Amino acid sequence: MRIILPLLALTLPLTSLSAQNAPPPLLSAVEQQLAQGPAGTRYGLMVATLDGEPILAIAPDQRFIPASNTKMFTTATAYADLPALDAAARGTGVRLDRGDVILVGHGDARLSSANGCTINCLQTLADAVAAKTHHVRNIVGDDSWFPDERWGPGMSWNNIQSRYGTGISALTLDDNEVTASVAPAAIGASPAVTAPAYYGIDNRIITVPGKSEAITADRAPNSRLIRLTGTIGVEARPASLHFSIDDPAHYAAWRLREALLARGVRVDGDILTRHRPLAPADDPAIRKDAPAAQPPSSDMLAQLPALPLAQDMRIINKQSQNLHADLMLRRVSRAQASGSIADGQVALHRLMAQAGLPESSYSFADGSGMSSYNRITPRAAVTLLTWIARQPWGMAWRETLPIAGHDGTLRGRFKGTLLEGKLFAKTGSLNAARAVSGYFITKSGRTLVFSALANDMPDGTDGQATAAVDRALVDIAAAL
Repeated sequence: MRIILPLLALTLPLTSLSAQNAPPPLLSAVEQQLAQGPAGTRYGLMVATLDGEPILAIAPDQRFIPASNTKMFTTATAYADLPALDAAARGTGVRLDRGDVILVGHGDARLSSANGCTINCLQTLADAVAAKTHHVRNIVGDDSWFPDERWGPGMSWNNIQSRYGTGISALTLDDNEVTASVAPAAIGASPAVTAPAYYGIDNRIITVPGKSEAITADRAPNSRLIRLTGTIGVEARPASLHFSIDDPAHYAAWRLREALLARGVRVDGDILTRHRPLAPADDPAIRKDAPAAQPPSSDMLAQLPALPLAQDMRIINKQSQNLHADLMLRRVSRAQASGSIADGQVALHRLMAQAGLPESSYSFADGSGMSSYNRITPRAAVTLLTWIARQPWGMAWRETLPIAGHDGTLRGRFKGTLLEGKLFAKTGSLNAARAVSGYFITKSGRTLVFSALANDMPDGTDGQATAAVDRALVDIAAAL
């Protein structure tokens, strides 16, 4: 059975089962809401019962860029093996080697150097070194716990300089980003820029009348120079800018050096890094039955405890934190094999097969959704979500999802509708791609599973597509 939407210039196929289960007025309402979205948008939508019985499906088997809906697949793979992952987890450590200080990362996503840090702090490791010696040579950032794959295939180069595309490393500090503050000066003058000295700042911003700011930051990949252009109003509040780190191990070693100097430790050498180049042994398709590459463990002078990974699942799904998601995929990979993206995908595929997803219904190049190579079908998302709901850990995983109108990336959506507080879903946002998938409670009290994907919107119309999908979901919840 087909419904033709001329205003969308699309043919949206519905399964016969869907047409039988969904009342005709509901199908008409969904049609009307999507027709109000941007012309040319490609939609996929599937709604099903918790038992997996389809209620309504629009292009359920077409493949879409899922953006951060990818994180559902990553965190589900990790949650299914969470006790083993927690048992294998190790915190960041530090050791001394012939006068060098080696800072060793083990995939921890939450190491911090913030002032006032009380848990998982770089300062704790600096204290341990300072208590042992007052004279060191080189400071070495060692992230060889994972192979050196700082970005997944399909990462847009222009995103690399932003906080959303920061490098992935087993040695991660402060979310692998630095923050600068821009305070206006007199009209016509350059504002004051306060930032860590790790990056050089070419400040070309001009202070202008008013309260608004329009600042652009530009940094070439692997460059240590940031060029700031644009304007800031003389009456504006200081603006915060966030810059990514391309070599997180180097940055972490740089921060440790600063901490040691502040503790009176003399540092005579350089800041160095120890990476593990990606090798054939990191690819299960190449190594076949040979063992995966893994660096040996070393005794530490001091090592931080590993934090529970369930806490990080909330950060990943509630905040849609890209770095943490990609690190989670690598932690899954390292617990079972080499720590590579390829080995992480093997673990993910294994779980998806267990959940009943055909391999043709999804493909991923990373764990976060930043890759433009990723694809899923609405049916794949719904199949996964119904399977998760049947698992002993399913409710705990669902609690990591944003709640409509309340928190996370859904804080500002569905407010004042019957879905406020009753829709629990992972969002996704990438260029010309929007996604939202999860669970919602209908007006009659039923809990349903859904996935709504929109791709190929014209520039500047992403918000309109999101609004059309949200209205359609509200209509579905009201009718069922």
